[in-house]
Amino acid sequence: MASTESFVRIAMAQPGTVAGPHFDRTAFKVKRTFATLAADGLSANLKFTPEEQEFKCMVAPEIFQAIDNGWGRQGWTTILIVPASDDDIAAALTMAHAHAVAKTRK
Repeated sequence: MASTESFVRIAMAQPGTVAGPHFDRTAFKVKRTFATLAADGLSANLKFTPEEQEFKCMVAPEIFQAIDNGWGRQGWTTILIVPASDDDIAAALTMAHAHAVAKTRK
């Protein structure tokens, strides 16, 4: 079982990542935001491709949920921290981070 502290530690371990306020959340970004942590620390939103989102939500619906709005249709996905393992979080953050890094190179 993961914790808010492990989520932050893993997010900040992604190369070039900085954290800052984003409305009532904490954003993790490399030029572009790839994750936002809810103020209560119980969930975070991650930027996947729509295909990655579909796969994650199908394989682990107890951990991943598509956001039900326009952001969700772009791939933004909620991860529930408590049922996730540190490995689940690391894999998801690495995937989301890769998209933010790719955007900075264009």
